[in-house]
Amino acid sequence: MCLIRRMCAIPENDVSGSVNSDSDPQFCVQHLIRKLGNEPFVGQRILLSVSQKTSVVIDSLLLMDPFDDSFPCLHGNMFMMIELMEFLISDYVRSWISIEDFDARLLEEWVRSVIQACKASELLESRNGLYTLYMERVVGELAKILSPLASQGKLDVDILSYMCC
Repeated sequence: MCLIRRMCAIPENDVSGSVNSDSDPQFCVQHLIRKLGNEPFVGQRILLSVSQKTSVVIDSLLLMDPFDDSFPCLHGNMFMMIELMEFLISDYVRSWISIEDFDARLLEEWVRSVIQACKASELLESRNGLYTLYMERVVGELAKILSPLASQGKLDVDILSYMCC
């Protein structure tokens, strides 16, 4: 949780929103969180937390003046969180669902949270359609990976149908 808060923090010395790719501490924290996602117990909770935080940031962006000094940083954080969700899903979900003591209830909880973040991003489409496009890409990848689970009866079919809407 502390790492996620650190990744999404607005730097006090940089209100201009400039991004220094490899030297950016947020990028380093994101990379560390991504590596921690290798452990299924930790990774699924990270995905749940990041998707919930994404929904909160979306709500903040809805109410924020685009000319506010902190808007560019919040905008950058949003893309970083979406990117982190995409990395975790593409890198680890297949291995998470293949383990023997897989927690299906936790899976359903974070899948619902990712879908909720995607639906919330649609509210921002008039300001920035990229949020919706990226979130739909994340949900599409997730649906592709999880569709075999639904056909095996290991995943609630309603969740999969909700992802495909």
